[in-house]
Amino acid sequence: MSKFVDRPRYGCALAGALALLRAIPRTIPIIHSSTGCGFNCYNGINPGAGYLGGGYCGGTATPSSNVVERHVVFGGEDRLREQIASTLEVMDGDLYVVVTGCMVEMIGDDVQSVAQEFQDEGQPVIAVNTPSFQGNSYYGYELLFSALAQEIVRKTETKNPKKVNVLGLVPGQDVFYKGNLREIKRLLTDIGLEVNTFVGEGETLDSFKNAGDAALNIVLSDVHGVKTAQVFQQVHGIPYITTGLPIGYFQTADFLYQVAEQTGVEKSAVDAVLERERGVYFDYFERVADIYNDIDMQRYAVIVADSNYAPALSRFVADELGWLPELAVITDFLEEHHKTALEKRFDGWESGLRPAVRFDTDASSVRQYLGELWPRDRNTRYYDALDPGFILGSVVERELSDEFNFPLLPVAFPVTNRVIFNRGYAGIRGGLTLTEDIFGVLVTAR
Repeated sequence: MSKFVDRPRYGCALAGALALLRAIPRTIPIIHSSTGCGFNCYNGINPGAGYLGGGYCGGTATPSSNVVERHVVFGGEDRLREQIASTLEVMDGDLYVVVTGCMVEMIGDDVQSVAQEFQDEGQPVIAVNTPSFQGNSYYGYELLFSALAQEIVRKTETKNPKKVNVLGLVPGQDVFYKGNLREIKRLLTDIGLEVNTFVGEGETLDSFKNAGDAALNIVLSDVHGVKTAQVFQQVHGIPYITTGLPIGYFQTADFLYQVAEQTGVEKSAVDAVLERERGVYFDYFERVADIYNDIDMQRYAVIVADSNYAPALSRFVADELGWLPELAVITDFLEEHHKTALEKRFDGWESGLRPAVRFDTDASSVRQYLGELWPRDRNTRYYDALDPGFILGSVVERELSDEFNFPLLPVAFPVTNRVIFNRGYAGIRGGLTLTEDIFGVLVTAR
């Protein structure tokens, strides 16, 4: 019997593709699907991603063929031709990407042939099949990004030995993707690399077109972006490494040394950057030492997040905040080899601690796992309670927060009770921001 999903933490594949297109300036999506698909995708991703917004020609302004019953019966390719032609006339863009929903995938519309007709006329139109019933937002990200790697990225035999591409942070699903990429780019630039983040601050479609001369692809995930990196390797001959998402000083140090080893950067260059960053980082931590000890800010931690954030957040609270991580629930749909790789992320921490790790898409299961790890008080004379506690999760964990009376900081999709601009939790500066947000929750009622 397959596992059901209670209160999913992602959209469909079409939603993931649309969120990625939203992140690429002057790239116009054209939805070929039934009426309402585009709005439903936007209505889920926008608030869940800390109010991402529709952007230029996105959101409720996204062009859509809006197929209806007659198109289902007789086919929707003519309607798609009409929609592409009108979009080219009305909307000014550098690339037009047809993405598909469930209905047209089931009736078998040949969107690739329709897009090719416009390409033959010199129009920048491509089509990507995004069968929404086959996967979630992460899957849609991989489908679209892999297609762009094949069709948009220019092939070149010459590689820049100091240039790297960064993959693995899924726009929208990673609520802080842009701030995270800014920090990753800053750190990698400081050790002497040229960094392309594709969808970070100031990036354009040219970031995709010119990605083929990179010497290495860095995937900030053990799961997401790996298939795209494999396409880059097959088509453009660019090797890749998976690093996980580094949060805080210790994880960032591991990350930089790993990248340096793969790119030929001298260890001394990394040492110099870390020496400078360490002085700044721990100087800020000194500010909270007094209040941390005065009111005893140590907490039991429960982490509920995707495969990018759960290991990184768990290690951060253990190694850098001195907390006790009790439970980490990873909410993605994962294959067994992914689970094996992620389990290793919880080993070898500076603190020597390790939470119980569970893989589950069902939000209601978190309560069950807590009960198994820490049985409820049955009028025991001496009872060691799981208290005080703290939850790092999403707004889905609000009921859990209320039940256990644990403060909650939503950091994983969906985050509907925060507006996110340029905030990021990756790297050195991200670790400071995360600490500020966590401790801010703890003192908010004082």
